[in-house]
Amino acid sequence: MTALLRYQGALLLRSQRWLAPLIAYAALVAVGIRPGDPVADSLGLVAAGLVPAAAWLVRICVSVEPDAARACTAAAAGPVRVHAAALLTASTGALLAGAAAAAVALLTGDRSGTDPGRAALAGALAVAACALTGAAVGALCSRPLVRRRGHGILAATLGSLLALILAVSPARGAVSALVTAGRSGPVPLPLTALAGALLLAAGAGAAACRAAARRS
Repeated sequence: MTALLRYQGALLLRSQRWLAPLIAYAALVAVGIRPGDPVADSLGLVAAGLVPAAAWLVRICVSVEPDAARACTAAAAGPVRVHAAALLTASTGALLAGAAAAAVALLTGDRSGTDPGRAALAGALAVAACALTGAAVGALCSRPLVRRRGHGILAATLGSLLALILAVSPARGAVSALVTAGRSGPVPLPLTALAGALLLAAGAGAAACRAAARRS
């Protein structure tokens, strides 16, 4: 799997298609975060913006390899492992982007009355929950489950929106925990949201990998 992850990472970097989602995410962070804002609010924005960015990265990773090369890779390593490596590569990229943005929020946000260590931990948990939720959306809205590009883009856009507004969404839970509860007391740790995001991402990834195995 390590070799597959390196291969998928090299494909993604050489394609330069990762620039679009990361630039859009960086622009959101730059515009949305202002020095002196409550650190919990800033971390909530950082985490929320990661949902569509992660979904976008997943769509890129699972389609960046040409079909002929994908067939050869799947024949050599197995379609499930190849697809799982693409999903893990995208998720890792989203987590790294979220970690960098969270560091900016922690450095520029107003931490008065807030334990910096607890705020950093809460931000890390929220970033992970939103990145995993976005990755799940991307996995369900990309090939092999959704073959047509236009349908996939529309589904990923709507899925990201729903992930941020539905009360049952782990991403919504993580962001709400930071933005709402963080104003009236210690910054809460969104552990339940992270657990839900892990289950959601595992289920979506398993469904996508099974579909890849059936189509191979």
